[in-house]
Amino acid sequence: MSEWLSANLKQLLREEEAQMIAWRRHLHQYPELSFREEKTPAMIADILRSCELDEVRTQVGGRGVRGLLRGAAPGPTVALRADFDALPIQDQKEVPYKSRIPGVMHACGHDGHTATLLGLARVLARHRQHLKGNVVFIFQHAEEENPGGAQQMVADGVLEGVDAIFGAHLWASEPVGKVLTAPGPLMANVDDFLLEIKGKGGHAAMPEQTVDAIVVGSHIVTALQTIASRNVSPLEHVVVTVGTFQAGDNANVIADTCTMSGTVRTFLPQLRELAERRLKEIVNGTAAMLGATVSIRYDRGYPAVINSEREAAIAWEAAVAAVGAEQVERMKPTMGGEDFSYYLQQVPGAFIFVGAGNPEKGAAYPHHHPRFDIDEQAMLISAEVLGRTALRYMQVTGGDGA
Repeated sequence: MSEWLSANLKQLLREEEAQMIAWRRHLHQYPELSFREEKTPAMIADILRSCELDEVRTQVGGRGVRGLLRGAAPGPTVALRADFDALPIQDQKEVPYKSRIPGVMHACGHDGHTATLLGLARVLARHRQHLKGNVVFIFQHAEEENPGGAQQMVADGVLEGVDAIFGAHLWASEPVGKVLTAPGPLMANVDDFLLEIKGKGGHAAMPEQTVDAIVVGSHIVTALQTIASRNVSPLEHVVVTVGTFQAGDNANVIADTCTMSGTVRTFLPQLRELAERRLKEIVNGTAAMLGATVSIRYDRGYPAVINSEREAAIAWEAAVAAVGAEQVERMKPTMGGEDFSYYLQQVPGAFIFVGAGNPEKGAAYPHHHPRFDIDEQAMLISAEVLGRTALRYMQVTGGDGA
């Protein structure tokens, strides 16, 4: 049944390209922060209703949107996910679609993800007679802020009846035209910590009467690096980063307190456990050795994104059909995190990266940069890859010989 739709998908999506760009630019001008999204999900729901989907649910898990499209013939149910929250960053680009909300911008491409999936929804809805199965369109709030929207949406039944899920991230570090994915671990477990060290302040000229919180903190920063260098095999992956270090108010005063925060990134569950245990042992031991006390807050964040074998292979085949074998590459694991992982804990699936960088169009800055932008051509590619992935999944698992 899907043979005609597969053969014509590229052209059908091209007919929606101008609309996808218009949606993306509107969202870029009016970004909304995690857990504060109001106008964005309302806009998404209105567009999905205009597509005459079989069901459109709002406020899923809080602020998410779920659309269900039933195909003409029975078959598996495939979920496709996009996120739509922005970041607390001032947009410094000089483009007509620059953010109009002070201090808020789409600096990670979520506006493009949403516009992409909306365009694909319009095409599939118009040609549902060619679908042997169903498609669930998941538009997720609050990906950028732990605990994230995915966990809430899963708890609220967003995956009910779903057999597999796929998602795509527009990836500015790769040139437009490239598509990357791989089976197995793809993105890391993301944990955060906050340390509050208590020493004994005093005059800088009389250090013997004090417990210098800065010295204690400095020793801790150095010692934490031994987790990666001495506790974990060099063939495995772990990152321990101290991102903030705040102490002291005056040049001739020894600080009595020091506050530090950072992040721990791993892939394997056993390394996640090891890193947390060793961090606490090192921090407590170092503080005690130097006469200070310390409180530790350790927060488990997003789990690792782990693509399932079959679904990653299906996504790979779909990408090859969309852009050609020479443009599809195996994704190297990244220590970044993504709450798409919560969906993959419930059903098999795969996460895909679609190149969106192009210096000639100003798309030359990394994600979360105040001048971040994408080559909008990447949205067309991403829509085709996701569409072909859904069709291919229906073919492989539903017995469609097309």
